[in-house]
Amino acid sequence: MPLTKQFRQTVMARAKADKEFREELIIEATNALLEGDINTGKSLIKDYLNATEAFAAVADQLQKDEKSIRRMLGPSGNPTLKNFIGILQACSSTEHLDLKVCHH
Repeated sequence: MPLTKQFRQTVMARAKADKEFREELIIEATNALLEGDINTGKSLIKDYLNATEAFAAVADQLQKDEKSIRRMLGPSGNPTLKNFIGILQACSSTEHLDLKVCHH
């Protein structure tokens, strides 16, 4: 079921205003990747980048074209592990977030 435009706008507004929410988007994207749910991970990071308007900054940091990053995170995009990890690292660095795997 596709998300409505209103729902996406609500997510974007919350992400812009709430640092903890932005951090959770990155954490959940990372968890999705580790669980093998690449599409959810891509979608969450794309939401983060759209909300923070950070596509250009991440593209510069990774020395990639912004359109390439957008395509990678699109529904039919297939980023390499190196690219996806680079995007996650750039986002977590922006939020001063130190991602680590914890054993429960």
